[in-house]
Amino acid sequence: MKRIGVFVCHCGLNIGGTIDIDRVVEEVSKYPGVVHADQNKYLCSDPGQLMVREAVIEQALDGVIVANCSPTLHEVTFRNAVASVGLNPYRCEVANIREQCSWPHARDPEQATRKAVRIIQATVEKLRRNQSLVPLTMPVTRRALVIGGGVAGIQTALDIADAGIEVYLVEKTSSIGGRMVQLSETFPTLDCPQCIMTPKMVAVDQHPNITLLAYSEVDSIAGFVGNFNVRVRRRAAFVDWDRCTGCGACSEVCPVTMWNEFDKGLSRRTAIYRPFPQAVPNKFVIDRQGTPPCQAACPLHVNA
Repeated sequence: MKRIGVFVCHCGLNIGGTIDIDRVVEEVSKYPGVVHADQNKYLCSDPGQLMVREAVIEQALDGVIVANCSPTLHEVTFRNAVASVGLNPYRCEVANIREQCSWPHARDPEQATRKAVRIIQATVEKLRRNQSLVPLTMPVTRRALVIGGGVAGIQTALDIADAGIEVYLVEKTSSIGGRMVQLSETFPTLDCPQCIMTPKMVAVDQHPNITLLAYSEVDSIAGFVGNFNVRVRRRAAFVDWDRCTGCGACSEVCPVTMWNEFDKGLSRRTAIYRPFPQAVPNKFVIDRQGTPPCQAACPLHVNA
């Protein structure tokens, strides 16, 4: 890429009121690879875009730099403009001299001007290395993963599932509900959290588009937007959930008790338990805590 055109925008007084535009154009025009440099009061206007398009044709430019505001505003605008006259849109770059120069250095025009020149020169070097890219269309997997089964995760899963998209809801504890089900009242209406959450929890469990992965954690995430590969690790419940009916007979005879984490230690629970009576899924688990004596005695620390 040897024929680069640079176009500097005044943006009214936003840029031109601080930066010496004439000096920027003069210095940039001397930089290797730049064969055309020009300025305009408002480059994003129709006349400004026309000036860029005409220069691409008349000067046979193979690269364009627009020095103006943030690329989030007008990068697409100018890439479409150069594409309309046959230049690959990815050979158009934006040098942000408003947010990075004129605004932060409004009280120091000299520094703002020098910095603008350097930013444009750096953009020239970047543009030299750009390749002519072609947009690709990738298939998107119409499945969603929601991590966390609190009130936000539950509502998100329901909204996505109601739109006809398959959802996997991952919750690290043995029941969805999150912190809200631990409250006695909600602010400011003083409503009953269980009255709000229980129907939503049941709806998640019964929704045909939702797969609930309770007592599980995300182990790894790879891929990219629309095509992620996620590995979910299921924690050992030490109870066969396929056969457990949630009757609670096991907890009635369990001799081991400990402080109940659900109510922050205000009561005790058995070693085999479900967090609360309305838990979804309605399954019991056994938390393995501590180290078995036989394992602790192993001199090689074998994980028994």
